[in-house]
Amino acid sequence: MVVRMHLRRRLLAATLLTSAAALPAPTARAAAGECRVVETTFKPADKLQIVVWLEDPAGGFIGTVYVTDAVGRRGIGNRPGRFDFNSGPRWPYGRRQTVFPVWAHRHGATYPVLVFQNVEDSNLSHPFSHSSQESFFCRPLRPDEAAWDTGSCASAIYTDKGKLDSGQTSLYPPREDISRVDGIDDLAVGMFDGMNPLDTVSGATPAADLPFSVTWAIPTDLPPGPYVVWMEVSKEFDHNATYNPTTYPEPPGIPWADYGEPYRGQPSVVYRVPFTIGTDATTATSSAYVGYGDPDGQDGNVRSPDATIDTATPGAGAARLLLHTAGGSTFRVRVVARPELDMADPGAASELQAVEVEQRSALMTFVAPGDDGQLGTVTGYEIRYRAVSPITDENFLDSSPITTAIEPDEPGQIQSFEITGLLPQTTYHVAVRAYDDCKNYSPLITTQFTTPDRTTGEVDACFVATAAYGSPLANQVSMLRSFRDGILRQSVLGELFVETYYTVGPAFSATIDQSDLLRHAARDGLAPLVDLVRGLKVEE
Repeated sequence: MVVRMHLRRRLLAATLLTSAAALPAPTARAAAGECRVVETTFKPADKLQIVVWLEDPAGGFIGTVYVTDAVGRRGIGNRPGRFDFNSGPRWPYGRRQTVFPVWAHRHGATYPVLVFQNVEDSNLSHPFSHSSQESFFCRPLRPDEAAWDTGSCASAIYTDKGKLDSGQTSLYPPREDISRVDGIDDLAVGMFDGMNPLDTVSGATPAADLPFSVTWAIPTDLPPGPYVVWMEVSKEFDHNATYNPTTYPEPPGIPWADYGEPYRGQPSVVYRVPFTIGTDATTATSSAYVGYGDPDGQDGNVRSPDATIDTATPGAGAARLLLHTAGGSTFRVRVVARPELDMADPGAASELQAVEVEQRSALMTFVAPGDDGQLGTVTGYEIRYRAVSPITDENFLDSSPITTAIEPDEPGQIQSFEITGLLPQTTYHVAVRAYDDCKNYSPLITTQFTTPDRTTGEVDACFVATAAYGSPLANQVSMLRSFRDGILRQSVLGELFVETYYTVGPAFSATIDQSDLLRHAARDGLAPLVDLVRGLKVEE
């Protein structure tokens, strides 16, 4: 049954895609452990979205080599909500068609657009009956909330995963990191995984201010000759005199306009590096961007460099990739094509453990293996985690990757990484495997940990109602919050009631938050109060 369902998803994907958006998986290692490798090296600034792809000299698209996780697995390019919605830390809604417009118009694939199940494209709040628990994104935040600066989810939330609108097309795939919840999610959510071809090339966001390399083992059937590596780099809130909240403001007239901030700063910038694949090693570099993408994401044209794009501020505009010096040259992007000998698979990492576990995050460490057994430094790591069920070789690629890549160290050294966005009182399983330049993998090493209970008072204000209705933006929660602030807190008795509610509410909400039955009961219990509040005039 599982095999048949997977096959149906792949067949559906084939009918929706006009061509594949990712390069074919590298073929097996050549005789005597030899492969050909293309290595792209750059030094990113903070909070970038990056895609790397390969073309022939005539502009023929060959395939995607690497794409950051938010676009590749989390589907931010094609999710419910208008594209010009505000944004913020782990913002859950809005199809970001502006993230990689050049790549999107070149890869040749199309997908149905995702819309909210109630088709209210301009609303951040959606019915609880359409909203399943969210595995990655946070609820929308106001900039004055503490969680905005910490970048962590304030509490578990529920989001509308959307439905397909076959009358519209997108150049971005939907997310493939979720499973459908029966009775809440639309049937299309069960097809997302089969529609997304980017899971094999999606990777964690590179750490800022450190050199990072993307390696790709060249398929043996790709002939030698000239090729071009393209990189498109995007960044939210990259404002300057031309691109800022005044010139690209938040959309007018939408509910919850005080949540988030206008994100559209300088558009995506593009780097281009021609190089040659041959029998000997070749190196090519670039220190300047070749242009930028459409600020509204409507076309794939590369606009020529001009004064609207910042070139002098490190981390901004055309300098989102920082200048880096290595091997006697200074560059923003370097491409090396070379033959590679990998006579043995990487060794397995060891001593994987959680050294510090909090409600929403965990600090992990392990001992680095070698590239060939226990010799040499590995090319990189794939690190994934999942709640409740153990990770195996079979479900490893279906588990969530960590959000930030780590720099490999020499064998025997301690490596560390952080997992964020966790839920309290939940058991998580973690797995690590190393890979070499030829994309040979080490055996998995796994461990598990359990996050602590919620702290009293930690749950968001109106926490019982939020747990019952699924979102602090739900209309019912908003009315109860206004009743609390506009009426109850205007008297001593009312303030005492609020303080008592805050004392007992978190523990109660933590219980009902985990149970559909209790959530329904809580909504039934709150209904008379909601009806009463709806008839009152509350001063904001």
